[in-house]
Amino acid sequence: MTELAIAGAVLRLRIEGAEKRYGGVRALAGVDLSVRAGEIHALLGENGAGKSTLMKVLAGAVLPDAGSMWLDGEPYAPRTPGEARAAGIAMIYQELNLCKHLSVLENVTLGMKGARSAAMRTRLVEVLERLGVESFGPRTIVGTLGPGDRQLVEIARALMSNARVIIFDEPTSSLSAPDTARLVAIVRDLAERGVAIIWISHFLDEVKEVAERFSVLRDGQSVAVGRETVLATTDHMVTLMAGRPVEDIYPRSERTPGPTRLRVDQLSGASLPKHASFALASGEVFGVFGLVGSGRTEMLRALYGLDPAASGIAHLDGQPISPWAPGRWLKHHVGLLSEDRAHEGLAIDLSVADNVALSSATRVATLGAVLTEKHKAEAAAPWIGALGIKTSGPHQAVSALSGGNQQKVAIARLLADGAEVLLLDEPTRGIDVGARVDVYALLDRLACEGKTILVVSSYLPELLGICDRMAVMHRGELGPARPIADWTEEGAIAEAMQGPEGREASR
Repeated sequence: MTELAIAGAVLRLRIEGAEKRYGGVRALAGVDLSVRAGEIHALLGENGAGKSTLMKVLAGAVLPDAGSMWLDGEPYAPRTPGEARAAGIAMIYQELNLCKHLSVLENVTLGMKGARSAAMRTRLVEVLERLGVESFGPRTIVGTLGPGDRQLVEIARALMSNARVIIFDEPTSSLSAPDTARLVAIVRDLAERGVAIIWISHFLDEVKEVAERFSVLRDGQSVAVGRETVLATTDHMVTLMAGRPVEDIYPRSERTPGPTRLRVDQLSGASLPKHASFALASGEVFGVFGLVGSGRTEMLRALYGLDPAASGIAHLDGQPISPWAPGRWLKHHVGLLSEDRAHEGLAIDLSVADNVALSSATRVATLGAVLTEKHKAEAAAPWIGALGIKTSGPHQAVSALSGGNQQKVAIARLLADGAEVLLLDEPTRGIDVGARVDVYALLDRLACEGKTILVVSSYLPELLGICDRMAVMHRGELGPARPIADWTEEGAIAEAMQGPEGREASR
């Protein structure tokens, strides 16, 4: 076996020239990555940078179009996740991949030979002891465990398969502060034992604390590699990821919000949210930040009538709105952009003109008339220009557009329907940096024109960059809204993990 080394450390993993296309979108454009044995290596990049695709290639879930990989100096080309696991690659996803009704032992040994043997159980006990686990054992049902303990089950599964490389995808996004501290200690111990760790996180202060080296991806390309000491400030990290200064990424004009447009009190859903009250003013961008499972998306869906609400009162311009249903909200010029734009925000196989004119077509149809292709193109043309939608023409299929332009079409559809209040769920998910800047500039302009905008996002830097006020969702409870100048990244993350008392403790 050939051993490559960097500064005396064995090079555990090497990726060169990884490429992957999805239709017309180039997700990976010749990415290189090197990770040493025994190091914690942060993989940084904004949403849509290519991190997930690269890790799926490494984990055998996606086949690359080009490129080469080596593991401990030997060629490595997994065709399935099973082949990757057998080679010693383990991936711990943000959404933990566990069967809640099975025991810890059954989950950890799923698919392994001799899964029910006494030897396998003895080995699991040893692994749990190595991880310092005292709160559960092999026979514990996974569904009874909290998020932190479930993550330990995933780590135990990786160690049971003799993982040489463990990939952590947003590992602390749903953990409390104590669980996060425990996880970091365990990961450091794994690194000391020679395991190579790839750490993917949006929490940039956490990256500076945990990682020894970092690689930055931007628009599917490797743009920076270095030691964590280079990451002097969060702004510097954001600049590396975005390719431009922070002030150029998040435009926010000076504006004075007007009167309250939409007030929501005591909103609760079937399970989430538990309680949410807020007020949105005309001419402002209001942000809601929350971790996975906090209830932020459920809040919007319950309010808009897509999912049943258990309780709640809403007033629009001082008038009560009831019952809550998408048709009623649209009638009152309140539009929702779902995070799943391909299935709920767009008719993806239809043209740009068809999508923008859908609401108009419905209104015309009720009058017994027919909206022609010419009429649809004429209706769409102003929005294509106003929003800067890059398309060959109004009749181009939305499926052929980039993610950023698809998102602009979805927003154009709301505006064409006369929306004055926009409820946007993860509006920049899966689109590249340049497209995000366009969306941010658009939202800023709409707010300056008096539109009321609510942005729900799991990406904290964008909320801190574009919002006038922000509130944080913690376990289904929406905290108090504060001016954006009163928020820090540390305070918002602490409140998302522990509630308002966490924010106060971080001050």
